[in-house]
Amino acid sequence: MSLRRIAQSLNISVTTASRALGGFSDVAPETRERVRAEAERLGYRPNAAARRLRGGTSDAVGVVLPTGPGQLEDAFFLRLLGAIGPKLAAAGLDLIVGTARAGEEEQAFYRQMVENRRVDAVILARTRRQDPRVGYLLDSRMPFVVHGRTEEARPHAHVDVDGEAAFRLAARRLIAAGHRRIGLLGAPRHYSFGHHRALGYEGAMAEAGLPPGPLAEAEPTEENGFRLLQGMLANGQAPTALLCATDRLAVGALRAAAQAGLRVGHDLAVIGYDNLPVATYTDPPLTTFDPDVEHSALRMVEMLLELLRGASPAGMAELRQARLIVRASDGPAPESACNDRQQSRRQPEETQHEEGRPIP
Repeated sequence: MSLRRIAQSLNISVTTASRALGGFSDVAPETRERVRAEAERLGYRPNAAARRLRGGTSDAVGVVLPTGPGQLEDAFFLRLLGAIGPKLAAAGLDLIVGTARAGEEEQAFYRQMVENRRVDAVILARTRRQDPRVGYLLDSRMPFVVHGRTEEARPHAHVDVDGEAAFRLAARRLIAAGHRRIGLLGAPRHYSFGHHRALGYEGAMAEAGLPPGPLAEAEPTEENGFRLLQGMLANGQAPTALLCATDRLAVGALRAAAQAGLRVGHDLAVIGYDNLPVATYTDPPLTTFDPDVEHSALRMVEMLLELLRGASPAGMAELRQARLIVRASDGPAPESACNDRQQSRRQPEETQHEEGRPIP
């Protein structure tokens, strides 16, 4: 089925038919509708490759995943891409995924995508506080949306979840449960998310008049969570509660605690972040925060489509709240556990949360 047949059927030129199907504003709305209806009646399907050549577009969105140790297989990235992909497809856009190591290799990949026009827009994830990718994309005028925040002052579209508020809430919860030695297994603070979650923890400890507990940071992997808690325990810095910047760190910490003979939820309270599927199946099930990846993906795609239509990124910024999902890995401090358990037996409705119930 050719475009020429549609034009002949409506007694218009092939150029007008083509521009009508392309949505160009120089074609009257009633003509665009007539062409669309006739194309549908005749079963016309445009040649995507030819359309891209004519319009100078790729109909693709690029994302580059980090290939550092423990990063490429990060379940958070997979969840985010799994949520974004179908939404882009519904808008007629392909998702192109590349991989590169942070630094010059990564920057070269972005330059290749932009300068060769391999994509029409870019999605950034796992932002750094000082992120050269953002500056480069702003300078190149490539449409892009960021999952996370940076310290770049120029307006750019981004969606983030308030990790600082989440970890302030988590630390306050543990303090209210009687904990005073609360440790942090953090992600490196050059990552935006690692920085904000650490700020929330530190702020809650300071407002309670407590010194920060044992602190350690590393790339957020299970192996590092295991190793860092092992180090705390070996150095005589055993906390009674532990905040972990990600669920992956928390899973490793759970293993280290079990190996040391600690009962998580009794001798040691642990709270993670991300609400990965594995959090339901750890022993015990992990108390964590749900960042609602689906909503973030939806908003990022909506922003991206607006940018591709020529909208300004000014004002395209959304900061959402994570939800605390209470399971069995946190609880009262060991010295107050007996009293609290006695009270819970007297008033179970008032002191117990249903496992997996979201707390706003």
